[in-house]
Amino acid sequence: MKCPYCGNNETEVVETRASEDVDTIRRRRECLKCKKRFTTYERIENVNLVVIKKDGKREQFDRDKLKNGIIRSCQKTKVSMEAIEKIVTEVERELRGADSVEVESKKIGQMVAMKLKKIDKVAYIRFSSVFKRFVDVEDFEKEVRRLIK
Repeated sequence: MKCPYCGNNETEVVETRASEDVDTIRRRRECLKCKKRFTTYERIENVNLVVIKKDGKREQFDRDKLKNGIIRSCQKTKVSMEAIEKIVTEVERELRGADSVEVESKKIGQMVAMKLKKIDKVAYIRFSSVFKRFVDVEDFEKEVRRLIK
């Protein structure tokens, strides 16, 4: 494993744990050159999921793209990286457990929105504004009113 700090290829596994989802192994590693520690995750490579976009195009499911979208929605909130990782893992697990390897982006957005709604209303509104393509202030206002009810 390559050290993210100095690029050295020689690292040592210091600790190994199964994560909460049991599908992932978390490893703490130490670079043998610079002695800095970092975390890696190991998970089984599954069948590729295909996301059907709003315009009908298909693209491969990208866990990092989903995670980055959630991170942007959660900026300046109290949502931790652990909570974001948990959302991504739960969504991916649910998608992989479905009957089809193809899923509409709308469904993924709904899944994430519902999970964010439970942990942080501001992150939920931010995510929804992109996912639901809010056009003007009235769209925000309608969603906030629904959230308050």
